[in-house]
Amino acid sequence: MLLLDSNPSRAIAWMVLTGVLFVMVTGIVRHLGSDLPAVEAAFIRYAFGVLLMAPMLARALHERLVPRRIGLYVLRGAVHAAGVMLWFYAMARIPIAEVTAIGFTAPLFTTIGAALFLGERLRARRVIAVVIGLLGTVVVLRPGVEAIQPGALAQLAAAPLFACSFIVAKKLTATESGAAIVAWLSVFVTLALLPPALLVWRTPSPEELAWLFLTAMCATAGHYTLTRAFSLGELTLLQPFTFLQLVWAALLGMAIFGEVPTVHTWIGGVIIVGSATYIAHREALARRAQKR
Repeated sequence: MLLLDSNPSRAIAWMVLTGVLFVMVTGIVRHLGSDLPAVEAAFIRYAFGVLLMAPMLARALHERLVPRRIGLYVLRGAVHAAGVMLWFYAMARIPIAEVTAIGFTAPLFTTIGAALFLGERLRARRVIAVVIGLLGTVVVLRPGVEAIQPGALAQLAAAPLFACSFIVAKKLTATESGAAIVAWLSVFVTLALLPPALLVWRTPSPEELAWLFLTAMCATAGHYTLTRAFSLGELTLLQPFTFLQLVWAALLGMAIFGEVPTVHTWIGGVIIVGSATYIAHREALARRAQKR
């Protein structure tokens, strides 16, 4: 996709809006709490997402689904579904800012996965950045100083699963359209979540359904604004603004839920943010060097 270098401020605006929308998603899920089983809430959210993306799905159905790619779609749906379940579980149990900070480790795991499964070169600087980012996670969790909450462990486990989903999506871009990748993700995640959701199913209240529909709307809008941002600006320009989500999450947690982020959450978050930003910067430089 052609990058329009003359529109950096528009790209930044779209990226900031993306962060606000995604933090709204976390806030709604936090509001729902743990009364509704995490897997059921995740299933309902994605089922609503399929309905909202019906036009995109209809377009994808007209495209030829390459048989050898079906396995990748299924794999991505399975790992993404597992990550979503863990994320819903974490959101109901630990502060929003902590969930957001730990979630920023996903780009670090993506870097490792790209080297292992896509054959990308893992340079020494990238290794050092990944190690530093993981140290930032240790600062947030403080193992041995405080008991690590199950919600924090769930979010930490979700990060590499989301990284795996991103790597598979990158692999799919070689033959599949963006519309097909997004649409089929929703379908396969919904299918993957259905069996475990039925095992713990309880009838959701109308209020819970309304909140989950709003969650699906915000998430779908967030993916759209993210795509718009990427179409107008370079990743190195936009990456730092992604981490504004930590600020929005902290403000939302304090204003709505009375959650005051600890000093360790801020310090660890800054370390993770700095590491992930450095990796994004090095990736951009490497791509430019290859084009010369």
